[in-house]
Amino acid sequence: MTHTNILESHALDVEAIRKDFPILSTHVHGYPLVYLDNAATTQKPESVLHAMDDYYHTINSNVHRGVHHLSQLATEAYEGARQKIADFINARHNHEIIYTRGTTESINLIAACFGRKFLKPGDSILVSAVEHHSNIVPWQMICEEREASLKVIPVDDNGELILDDLEQLLNGVKLVAFNYVSNSLGGINPVEAIVTAAHRRGIPVLLDAAQAVQHMEVDVQKLDVEFLAFSSHKLYGPTGIGVLYGKEEWLNQLPPYQGGGEMIKTVTFEKTTYNDLPYKFEAGTPDMAGAIGLAAAIDYVLGLGIRNIARAEHDLMHYALETLKDIDGFRLIGKHEAQRRAGVISFLIGDIHPFDMGEILDKQGVAVRTGHHCAQPVMDRYCIPGTVRASLAVYNNRQDIDRLATGIRKAAKMLS
Repeated sequence: MTHTNILESHALDVEAIRKDFPILSTHVHGYPLVYLDNAATTQKPESVLHAMDDYYHTINSNVHRGVHHLSQLATEAYEGARQKIADFINARHNHEIIYTRGTTESINLIAACFGRKFLKPGDSILVSAVEHHSNIVPWQMICEEREASLKVIPVDDNGELILDDLEQLLNGVKLVAFNYVSNSLGGINPVEAIVTAAHRRGIPVLLDAAQAVQHMEVDVQKLDVEFLAFSSHKLYGPTGIGVLYGKEEWLNQLPPYQGGGEMIKTVTFEKTTYNDLPYKFEAGTPDMAGAIGLAAAIDYVLGLGIRNIARAEHDLMHYALETLKDIDGFRLIGKHEAQRRAGVISFLIGDIHPFDMGEILDKQGVAVRTGHHCAQPVMDRYCIPGTVRASLAVYNNRQDIDRLATGIRKAAKMLS
């Protein structure tokens, strides 16, 4: 891939990495912070904070149309970020990278534009049973509008997608949309098998990579998906900006998502001519500082080496699973082994409600996520109200896992 670098073969110094993230020195309720809510959002390194601050201090200006010096510098930085994103996921062209507000908007964009163009009464969209609401609701909305239907790839008791009837499920399907990594269970889904089956029928695929790009290499040419979405804020970058990748030939077929600003070439009261890619899908003033912050986050990840990150997180995941399984009443939801899992451990302790567990962990300075994780159908599948979700990032260490385990035991004793 284009983002392999000379640092791709060394062990990471996690203690040094932790010093790059100022928030990790925070104390919560008198305890040093243990931040294990990274699937919701990651913390930001100094380099990202500095890059955004520097933009506002030195080159703040609107992009593209300005002929003055600051606008030209801002445009150069903004479009340089687009190229960096394209290289990061190995897109063929930088105009295949569309800036959005995040994964949710990226999926909504494709649902609306693809649906208006291609979806007809009686057609179907296929998703999986382990999707985030953001990859369910937009498809339900467009299916209702177009008199189409939503189909679902089922999941077994271990959290593995059941592909036995995939060929039959693909009948009448116009697009397949599913996640690379489940945000609620952490399992890495069989992307190659699903994409291959869809492409045999000429069906395009949208891959939700929101929980993947921060943990592993993501190469859109190798994956051969038509569309891919991810968010900056889960990749150590700022909130409010994300990415939609689309193959050029598909993006050119779709109508614009919103009207106004950058997405036009000419406007008269009789007719509007739309802009070329990528601007056709980027109406309005963009988030310049966000794009620059995302580029800085990618630089940070590449400096560590994505394979080194994957290796370090895999080792920590193995340690966490081994440590937590010895806790009385521990129940893992989604039983993927460490090598088939990325970032997330979703669990229950006996009959303790996850909210109660989360509150007591917080009082000990341990931040986890509790609830349905915007994946209610997953919780319904396992007949549970929700889970406690501990999610890992490159700055987490074994001491964080030990603090989590100690906190769980203390909470269980208090609530028993």
